[in-house]
Amino acid sequence: MAFYQNKGKIPRKKHTTYYKKDKKSLYREQLVSTRGFDGIFSTKYHINPPTQVLEVEEIPGFHATQWKEAPLICSHFVTDKIKNPGDFLSARSTVLFNDHVNISTAIISENTDTIYKNAFAHELIFVHRGKGTLKSDYGNLDFRYGDYLVIPKGTLFQLEFSSLEKVKLFIVESVAPFEIPQKYRNEYGQLLEHAPYSERDFQAPQFVEPIDKKGKFPVTIKAGERWFKYTLDHHPFDLVGWDGFLYPYTFNIEDFCPIVGKLHQPPPVHLVFTTSHFVVCNFTPRLFDFHPEAVPAPYFHSNVDSDEVLYYVSGNFMSRKGIKEGSVTLHPMGIPHGPQPGKIEASIGKKGTNEYAVMVDTFTPLKLTTHARDSRVKEYFRSWLP
Repeated sequence: MAFYQNKGKIPRKKHTTYYKKDKKSLYREQLVSTRGFDGIFSTKYHINPPTQVLEVEEIPGFHATQWKEAPLICSHFVTDKIKNPGDFLSARSTVLFNDHVNISTAIISENTDTIYKNAFAHELIFVHRGKGTLKSDYGNLDFRYGDYLVIPKGTLFQLEFSSLEKVKLFIVESVAPFEIPQKYRNEYGQLLEHAPYSERDFQAPQFVEPIDKKGKFPVTIKAGERWFKYTLDHHPFDLVGWDGFLYPYTFNIEDFCPIVGKLHQPPPVHLVFTTSHFVVCNFTPRLFDFHPEAVPAPYFHSNVDSDEVLYYVSGNFMSRKGIKEGSVTLHPMGIPHGPQPGKIEASIGKKGTNEYAVMVDTFTPLKLTTHARDSRVKEYFRSWLP
């Protein structure tokens, strides 16, 4: 995250003595850095050393099975058909993946007090349905429908839902960080006037008083395909203060201001986040093109370098038929796709569209899981026939 934050109480200078109220014992300084020491970082001040671990054990994880026989075709998956009830960890059902990204959905049926850390991947959690609070040692973040929760690799956190009625998440795990596109920034990192969002749209954690408790506190850690339980001798949410650029934050899809033009604009104008292996875009309600002879529907397209994944959130999807909320489409690299029959003609003369969707374009081919196989619309690839 490229905006400096300062929360709680911290010393005036780094790497100096910072005594507790007894004037004898020190708060423990911890640097959480990226790219070695050359990326963004935050400095935390703990009541207890974060290294105090009582026990470590490997535990069973949540794994999806690859569908190795998946054909190379355009596909449509109805993810609400995937029945895997559980909490924000156990309910995750991977649909698509490769070495750089894991894409899953989760229908949440229960809360949990599990403290979780993804040690190898950054997480982008899109809240399709539901609301609640993300709790971390950085503080608390309230979330609601349409929020992206951007959670850096190595962050300790919990998700607590205020209601469990129809909670649905779309989750993207990435080995590389989610970053704000450089084209939206000036040389100082400030968002430009013509960017589709501003710093005001990003919400940082609200500081809460540290939890100063001793005992046995389990932390679930995901390390690629392996899972571990670390038992600490203190509650890990024990920060008295922190500052820096690295922390979880939220951005709501409704705060995205779409860029429109005289003729049809390509997907990069919908860009939200970049990584070194894929990009994330979102489609939001917007006015159509204003050329008198414009064709608002997208043209047929072969993206030879990207697999295109769309998660449909809500609204009227102007270039697709048969799409439902919670649908996922996959259009593989090199295979042409575009509006289905009648959708181009139907778009002519229309003034705007009312749709929300999240798009992930990967630079490496994706693999399908059995969750994708079992939720697919089998004849989708024939939907372009007259």
